[in-house]
Amino acid sequence: YVHFDAQGREQHIALAGLDMGNVFVALQPPRGYGMDPDAIYHTPDLPPTHNYYALYKWLSTSQQDGGWGADAIVHMGKHGTLEWLPGKGIGLSLDCYPDAFLADLPLVYPFIINNPGEGTQAKRRAHAAVVDHMIPPMTSADVYGELATLTQLVDEYYQVEQMDPSKLPLVQQQIWQLMQQTNLDQDITELMGRIDHGDHTHEWDGSYTDDGTPLTLAEMNATDFSHLLEDIDGYLCELGSLQIRDGLHTLGYIPEGDQLCHLIRALTRIPNGNIPSLRGEVAAWLGFDLETLLAERGKRLETGDWRLETITAQWLERSYATQADIIELVDELCLNLIQHLAAHDFDVKSVESAIKTILKDSPISTTQLQITNYQSPISNLQSPISNPQSPLTFICTTLVPLIRHNGDEIDNTLKALNGGYIPAGPAGAPTRGMAHILPTGRNFYAVDPQAIPSQAAWRVGQQLADELIARYQAEENEFPETIGLSIWGTSAMRTHGDDIAQCFALLGVRPVWQAESRRVKAFEIIPLDELNRPRVDVLMRISGFFRDAFPHLIDLMDQAAHRVALLDEPVEQNFVRKHFLRDLADQIAVGRTDEEATRRASYRVFGSKPGAYGAGILPLIHEQNWQDEADFAQAYINWGGYAYGQHIYGDDAREEFRGVLGGVQVAVKNQDNREHDIFDSDDYLQYHGGMIATIRALNGRNPKSYFGDNSNPERAEVHTLQHEANRVFRSR
Repeated sequence: YVHFDAQGREQHIALAGLDMGNVFVALQPPRGYGMDPDAIYHTPDLPPTHNYYALYKWLSTSQQDGGWGADAIVHMGKHGTLEWLPGKGIGLSLDCYPDAFLADLPLVYPFIINNPGEGTQAKRRAHAAVVDHMIPPMTSADVYGELATLTQLVDEYYQVEQMDPSKLPLVQQQIWQLMQQTNLDQDITELMGRIDHGDHTHEWDGSYTDDGTPLTLAEMNATDFSHLLEDIDGYLCELGSLQIRDGLHTLGYIPEGDQLCHLIRALTRIPNGNIPSLRGEVAAWLGFDLETLLAERGKRLETGDWRLETITAQWLERSYATQADIIELVDELCLNLIQHLAAHDFDVKSVESAIKTILKDSPISTTQLQITNYQSPISNLQSPISNPQSPLTFICTTLVPLIRHNGDEIDNTLKALNGGYIPAGPAGAPTRGMAHILPTGRNFYAVDPQAIPSQAAWRVGQQLADELIARYQAEENEFPETIGLSIWGTSAMRTHGDDIAQCFALLGVRPVWQAESRRVKAFEIIPLDELNRPRVDVLMRISGFFRDAFPHLIDLMDQAAHRVALLDEPVEQNFVRKHFLRDLADQIAVGRTDEEATRRASYRVFGSKPGAYGAGILPLIHEQNWQDEADFAQAYINWGGYAYGQHIYGDDAREEFRGVLGGVQVAVKNQDNREHDIFDSDDYLQYHGGMIATIRALNGRNPKSYFGDNSNPERAEVHTLQHEANRVFRSR
């Protein structure tokens, strides 16, 4: 790129790329000046380099004036840095870098369909025309290597238990040795410390014998060890059934073969609107309730169980089975059904033969139906409590045709470059029961901000709040007083507000919706006698995009916390008020007026200063510019200590942020889909990890670190962060 300096001298800037005639392929230049790119991705006050500006200037300048003369730009990959350059969050001007660089040059942006938040950021700050694309192909993790061997040893234990009990100690020792080899002994505390073990409990204090065997394990009798095996077997089943990515998506590519079958299985694991889950229907065909299976994966089926004889004879070929075996069988049968449909090119007429060939006869007979109070007659194809025809028909008539429109991703990218109209469509996580958002290749939109939280999100949020409180109570034998929750804008768009609903539920307020529009018009206080527990204080650490996208929702969250703080209720039943009164006294003591003290003592919504994004942790990590956790705490507070709410926008409230953080007992982050995991994005370590480290630095103790899994809206769960890290590590 040739340009002239202020003295009129010719200067040259080298630009890296491939000139293919009418297409120029380039890498977006580095964001900073030799700095780590991850650390400065969202830095709000770092101007881009001359090289960065030169590329966009050269591309947009006509050839007659020394440029390349682009008619349009296509950004590939989620996501670039242009839409995060310094400037206003919305309503940009020529003084904002994205507008200054792009001017009126059209920007076409293929973007993954499950990220409406960052795609919307590109629309707002870079006038992008989005063409969404499919998620990566999904599959089940399965167990392999030594974990598969461990699964075989568990099966061997059950066989020996029936045929040669004298060998049980030897098999027990082999199981423990293999657990050590696979480092599963590091998971043993988590396994045995879980709240719910089905119909049994464990007392576990982390003690070991001299030979390295867990003391509790060494003292177990046969029954106790069988209970431990249930937990191990259930854990291995959980790992094996986790959804993981099977490579990357290729733009415009239509999956085929086994990859397509695995993707379809992932898309039908949970209900899609009024279409039931294929997994649930197959489980019901076998005579099981899927939720019961998932709740106690490792539990053994009792001898004499009327379902066991048919299942073991037709599929398992042994005389015993655990619920983990049934889950694995269900998943295998689901895949086999889909493969049968695929062999017939997903002709809907093949649904009947798929059920006959793969599912065979249901173990549910008229006798068992009478015993279990089911009165419906049995047809030759359908269990009276199961209808696998419905999801299988949905696959043939709706889902596969939608997937086969993946080619629209390239067609509509070319159409956009030709100045054509790109049809609009919704966005979200398809594996979260949202297959209706397909096909891809459309210009996705987000949500109506005023309809958040939705009524469905409210139910999920209540479940997350209840699960969190129940876990803390079980571990600490008391109610939590203060929760710290990281809230992201993209998640809010995908779920229609699960996180916000959880905040409301913890505070003890509920949204009020307009009947006609389903928009949230207000909230109401849930009376204590209905709530039946204390109100929990919530620190809401919002992302920069959430701040930009949901200003009215921030006002509502702030109002909810403020209203609850002012309720005339006993402080032992209203922890928000308890902490508010303490902070109010501190504010007045430093000379603030009653009005100002009241306002600042009720701050609960915090984020980065206006125009800033991120949590401030990455620069310290990448530049190795830290000595201890106090440095992380200082950065986390300085970066995120700005209050938002009604009549306030980015007020410097770092001292208030520090004060509320110091009282947080539980740091929480929710994840609403399994299309990515906590190790895929540094935002998890920044927001959630940064909060945990800051709390530890402030008060010298580890907060509870919880992970909310709301990837299945019908079965939201709360685990420890350690458990989530373990299972992601094991399943990758």
